[in-house]
Amino acid sequence: MDKFVLDERLARDSVLLVHLGLCELRLINDCRWPWLVLVPKRPGVSEVFELTPLDQAVLTFEQNTVAAALKSATGATKINVAAIGNIVRQLHVHVIARMEGDANWPGPVWGHGTAAPYGADERRALQQKILEALHS
Repeated sequence: MDKFVLDERLARDSVLLVHLGLCELRLINDCRWPWLVLVPKRPGVSEVFELTPLDQAVLTFEQNTVAAALKSATGATKINVAAIGNIVRQLHVHVIARMEGDANWPGPVWGHGTAAPYGADERRALQQKILEALHS
């Protein structure tokens, strides 16, 4: 059986927050938007329908739990959830907090400008808020 290996682009562009039941929860290193990614720990999977029915249910539960926690932690106007995968084929689900007046509101985050990495303190503070919201 193949071993789960995180795509190098996801590893480069994000930091691990926590291992959930099915997914790694990662924070994209771009402070323009609080942007999380759920990566199911299943090798060779690029589409949701390739997961087992149980894994599909768990993924839905985890993305809803993470979306609610992100909204609580950030006070976002809108939470965007998407599994696109045109560049990074490994199945991953974006969960992005959007606020009126953010860097590209109301347009999409993809392809807009250049990523602005978090400062260490800013990243730690956001991570803590998200983890607290996940456990409340």
